[in-house]
Amino acid sequence: MISVFGMSDSGNCYKLRLALEQLQVPYRWEEVDSVNGGTRTAEFLAMNPNGKVPTVRLENGEYLSESNAILFYLADGSALWPQERLLQARVLQWMFFEQYSHEPYIAVARYICRFLPPDHARRAELPRLHERGAQALQVMETHLSRQDFFGGSAYSIADIALFAYTHKSAEGRFDLAPYPAIRRWIERVAAQPRFVPMVAAGA
Repeated sequence: MISVFGMSDSGNCYKLRLALEQLQVPYRWEEVDSVNGGTRTAEFLAMNPNGKVPTVRLENGEYLSESNAILFYLADGSALWPQERLLQARVLQWMFFEQYSHEPYIAVARYICRFLPPDHARRAELPRLHERGAQALQVMETHLSRQDFFGGSAYSIADIALFAYTHKSAEGRFDLAPYPAIRRWIERVAAQPRFVPMVAAGA
């Protein structure tokens, strides 16, 4: 059985929970408090020297990290990973977009607003994060005004990757009101079979 070492309140970790549930893959969840040093212990660093969640222990005892790489491992051979070569590239295109043009702004703004005290110096980063995050949301809005999902007409791991932090973007003080196509897409993702919501640890 796969073991997931993750923080439930992390969007990157939620990606895996959602995929595992929708793929009906048995797994064990090991909660790690990454905000308070849980990923810096010797035990965790032995699993992932980069000291980040999520990290998974596979059935053969090997470890795998980086959320989108794990998504691909889980989805290969399933309906969440297309068979056609160009569609595979489209899925990867949006997953790279998520990591380089979306997550560094929308997820980081959420982290600052949700986990850091009101007087923390990193609050000064928010105007730039909001500017760049809005640019990413507009790219998504433009695409979703033409297609129901990312990477093609079918739901895939590209949607899971982008959904995780987008649907919680209000926690980073992003307003989705100007993005009707994104809001409709969020509803479509939430209507997928075996969808599970993102919950805080212990909920």
